[in-house]
Amino acid sequence: MTQRLFTPGPLTTDARVRAAMDRDWGSRDADFIALTAELRSRLLGVVPGAAARHVAVPIQGAGSYALEAAVATLIGAEHRLLVLVNGAYGRRMVEIARRMGRDVVALEWSEHEAVDPARVATALAGDATISHVALVQCETTTGLLNPVDAVAQVVAEAGRVLIVDAMSGFGALPLDRGATRIGAVLASSNKCLEGPPGIAFALVERDLLVEAKGRSPSLAFDLHDQARGFEADGQWRFTPPVQVVAGLVEALRLHEAEGGASARLARYRRRYEILRAGMERLGYPLYLDPALQAPIIATFRPRAGQEKFDFARFHDHLARRGLVIYPGKLTAEPSFRVGCIGALEDGDFDELIEAIGAYAD
Repeated sequence: MTQRLFTPGPLTTDARVRAAMDRDWGSRDADFIALTAELRSRLLGVVPGAAARHVAVPIQGAGSYALEAAVATLIGAEHRLLVLVNGAYGRRMVEIARRMGRDVVALEWSEHEAVDPARVATALAGDATISHVALVQCETTTGLLNPVDAVAQVVAEAGRVLIVDAMSGFGALPLDRGATRIGAVLASSNKCLEGPPGIAFALVERDLLVEAKGRSPSLAFDLHDQARGFEADGQWRFTPPVQVVAGLVEALRLHEAEGGASARLARYRRRYEILRAGMERLGYPLYLDPALQAPIIATFRPRAGQEKFDFARFHDHLARRGLVIYPGKLTAEPSFRVGCIGALEDGDFDELIEAIGAYAD
């Protein structure tokens, strides 16, 4: 049975992406070096205005590897990082910074509240030692979309550097780096780009990378040295996941052919509306105010009468039909999450809703 993944990644990939990985590559060969160059160029091309001032630095591993590399490389002993937290992935950034021995403070909201730019402005005005601010664009804990543009404006006006964790939205949600300064955007291959898992990346301002020379306490997680290696000979410093590179490049080609981020967002929004309407009909309420919900992944509460909601049983009921969803990540109440991204068809969402409707408590 073919599994269809209604998750925020890894997710269902296009057959052409999987076919692109059906080859062995020599990582030092000219054709693979050219493929890496295409990868870096296409990553910059996803975001309007990025290529003029920024460098694409891919790194082997999951999205959290890019977060750790960015903290290690961009935040020095002389800096202080303010993390804006309204979910698990903001908390993860705080934990990464602490483990790296960086000076970090958090400004927190509840999991159903968006980051408030006015509170950010007040925090920056009250603490001149804060040099960098980190924000999660779409908090995958719930699917909440934070106001990146407004926060970027506040941070720029205060003369600080903004780092955006765009893991779950890169390639679909708007992120115009040409309009307002964003020092670094961090994302990975296996979400809205619809590539295979295994590559994370940072789009970093060139000036910030230059300043970061020799700063990272980590050899592998040094974005400056990783970028310098690409620019010196086009090669990865350490063994790259060659098949994943090939799959991601094909996924980026398909992304461009579809019409870029705006077309992909329109597809995801259509799927989200099918899901929202169907779940409402079945009595499963959205956790978030719809005004805060990104069409990437949606969190649902159990329906009335499911006070003893058993996610494992619910999951298995769907999995037996080849339909895979994620457990909730809320700290205070039971929930489950359904992804709207990936190489799925509208009919897959109709089938998912039908299967959920057939679930007997």
